[in-house]
Amino acid sequence: MLKKAGIFSFILITLLSVNFYRFSEDVYANGRSSIVIDVETGRVLYENNIYEQLPMASTTKIMTALLAIENIPSDKKVKVHPKAQGIEGSSIYLEANEKVRMIDLLYGLMLRSGNDAAGAIAYEVSGSIEEFAQLMNARAKELGAKHTNFVNPHGLHDENHYTTAYDLALITREALKNPVFKEVVKAKFWTAERDGYKHFANKNKTLSICEGGDGVKTGFTKRAGRCLVSSATRNNMQFVAVTLNDGDWFNTTNELINRCFEEYEPYTVFEKDDLVKHVSVEDGKKDLLSINVPTTLVIPVKQEEKDKIISVIKAPEVLQAPVIKGQKVGQILTYLDGNLINTTDIFTNEHVDQLTTKEKILRFFRLDK
Repeated sequence: MLKKAGIFSFILITLLSVNFYRFSEDVYANGRSSIVIDVETGRVLYENNIYEQLPMASTTKIMTALLAIENIPSDKKVKVHPKAQGIEGSSIYLEANEKVRMIDLLYGLMLRSGNDAAGAIAYEVSGSIEEFAQLMNARAKELGAKHTNFVNPHGLHDENHYTTAYDLALITREALKNPVFKEVVKAKFWTAERDGYKHFANKNKTLSICEGGDGVKTGFTKRAGRCLVSSATRNNMQFVAVTLNDGDWFNTTNELINRCFEEYEPYTVFEKDDLVKHVSVEDGKKDLLSINVPTTLVIPVKQEEKDKIISVIKAPEVLQAPVIKGQKVGQILTYLDGNLINTTDIFTNEHVDQLTTKEKILRFFRLDK
């Protein structure tokens, strides 16, 4: 339990001025809308018309996969709803009432882009397409994707089914934080445990043409055009590029990702297990508790930005015993040019029991020493 709300600020470096988002004039995106962001921090590294609401075709399935992973165990055998069979477009040829492992549906969804897999997931998670769409929209709003509206799990065209490049990047960023999703979208091939059609090949050429390419999803309808969400990891940084309605989709995202890796380099703000501060423990069997950073934070910066970063540690000066191991006790806030770019929660790394009444009396009279 937090007893005092004291704030301890630790300035690592001074404030970062951020001069993004466009490259020099010889670089431009062919798509109607495009963006590159950093997965770790969400920092926008490049932007072109990122807030226009546009159809996104099968890149819709990024949200479908995320919700499937969050709601259904990967090893569960899903009974295919009859209405999921025969959905138009790309298919993994599911049969009504067939039982398929959720993990196989996920690979069929993301590699083969099976619209029937999307339908099967929607019915399993929510019971209907309409209720699943409501869940998709609620999750989108939670992620800050405020200009997105889903009406189906697969991306077949509907006038009320749309997103923005920025929103789609936010959704993808969240999905890539999930290890199951991350593993699925980087696979080039998958063999499902089922009869019939079971060998899925990934349609995403990013995996082969882009250095470090590791995802994410293609999409195409006549109304949406060619839509692509690509990702690549290099130098401990993962970037996501989105392009919507882009005939040169793979070259566009590959070029944007390459330019961003050229212009930005990794900067380690803090390392895992770095000591943040010491916190006093009131009425505890231990008087002082060390708080350490639970993870390493690497952010993309330009060369001239390295000495212009600030991180502020917000944590109490005193904790009231008992203190539970893993208890959240504060945050590290990292800013770029006055804008919050990352929040890292900090936790206690040990348990501290509360003193008994007898121990408190002994301590009061200093008889316990």
